[in-house]
Amino acid sequence: MTQEGYDKIKHELDQLKSTGRQEVAKAIAEAREKGDLSENAEYHAAKDAQGMLEMKINDLELKLANVRIIDQSNIDTSKVTMLTFVRMKNHKLKKELTYQIVAEAEADLKQGKISVNSPIGQGLLGKSVGEKTTIQTPAGEMVLEILEIHA
Repeated sequence: MTQEGYDKIKHELDQLKSTGRQEVAKAIAEAREKGDLSENAEYHAAKDAQGMLEMKINDLELKLANVRIIDQSNIDTSKVTMLTFVRMKNHKLKKELTYQIVAEAEADLKQGKISVNSPIGQGLLGKSVGEKTTIQTPAGEMVLEILEIHA
């Protein structure tokens, strides 16, 4: 994972632990004041929200516990690896695309970051400039030619 990705997840985790927990505790307290808890829909909704929040916090803590931060300046660009940028041509659409191969936690297609575990990420790993690869995706088969790899 990149330092930027780590910092983003760490910030979200800190936010959930502080502000998120306070908001949920406040909602539970307000719902509790409204009387009978067995038939109090607001109370049950707040408790459900608390459970979802704690699940999200646990998930983020697990991601950070198993993370290894990679220095982008030490990346081998002779082939597609984690954190490389790949400029490629989609032969079916006759269109050029550029993606960065990232950890699953950092994937964001709108920012051009695809997961190393995605079908495209898996299909590109280990390939060099000039190579073509055929990748089976949920949308169908893609033929991609690698035009450039950089860090």
